[in-house]
Amino acid sequence: MKRTYIVALLLGAVVSLLALFVQLPYYVTMPGTAQVLEPLVHVEHGDKDQGKLMLTTVRMGRANIAAYVLAHVRPYYELYPMQAIKQAGETDEEYTLRQLQLMEESKEAAIVVAYQHAHKPVTYQPRGVYVMGVVKGMPADRVLQVGDRIVQIDGKQVSTAEQLIGYVRQKKKGDQVTITWKRDGKEETATLTVAPFPQAPKQVGLGLSPMTDYDVETDPPVQIDSEKIGGPSAGLMFSLEIYNQLVEEDITKGHKIAGTGTINMNGEVGPIGGISQKVVAAAEAGADVFFAPNEKGAKDSNYREAVKTAKKIGTTMKIVPVDTFDEALHYLDTLHE
Repeated sequence: MKRTYIVALLLGAVVSLLALFVQLPYYVTMPGTAQVLEPLVHVEHGDKDQGKLMLTTVRMGRANIAAYVLAHVRPYYELYPMQAIKQAGETDEEYTLRQLQLMEESKEAAIVVAYQHAHKPVTYQPRGVYVMGVVKGMPADRVLQVGDRIVQIDGKQVSTAEQLIGYVRQKKKGDQVTITWKRDGKEETATLTVAPFPQAPKQVGLGLSPMTDYDVETDPPVQIDSEKIGGPSAGLMFSLEIYNQLVEEDITKGHKIAGTGTINMNGEVGPIGGISQKVVAAAEAGADVFFAPNEKGAKDSNYREAVKTAKKIGTTMKIVPVDTFDEALHYLDTLHE
């Protein structure tokens, strides 16, 4: 009996270790946190307010056997195949770098929008194009890497992603273009042949995802410490926090305001992933209001999903649809202290 007990104990230990350390070809996501933004955003001599603006996050990691099982039994735990999260051939390091670059783009847009609406001096100039991803099997594959900064194409300076895309679109299958880029401080050059995309043969290109890098200058200065938060989904909330520090009034009226959504230089709010999990995180943090991308009233919008989730979890938190920064400000203006 004692030997049987020891064998069973050892088998149980092995199974437990396998459940914890064997990784499956999936990612698991779950509700993250609602993080107060004031400690992360520092406008020089910025206004201090009673209310709180909070960004919301989703926790994500490679699924082991235990997480795989939990995702089938726990609410708001979701499984995604690896190809739904990472681009084809993308390494973990490249994925992380891409997410951090998306955050940088989001912060730049948030700063510009907030300062413009607060009527404070702000200028922004494009200073190059980052490579956000490469398509496996396309000309850029194995030549360019995520994080490379493209500075020239065919000897002409390129400052924005739109310039790069517009130039390549004029080319035909088999045309050659010479790309110059910087990596780790060193300049490199290569000639690539324009080719059809595997998923869209009628379209040709180089197979790279570009992002414009802006040099933003403000008065007063602002610093955003986004730590290791990746992705663009905090853009709206960053812009609201920056604006709140720039103006004298407390736009929160003393309330806890959470939310999510991308933002661009025009102040337009875009959809994000994991909206239900972010609603759960905001509700658990005691938020009074949650801003959700409206997607211009689409039937499957972030806002509609957020409303359904709020009803399921029984929160009294107000779900507010927004398509622009202005709409978020207008709603906050209607709040009472």
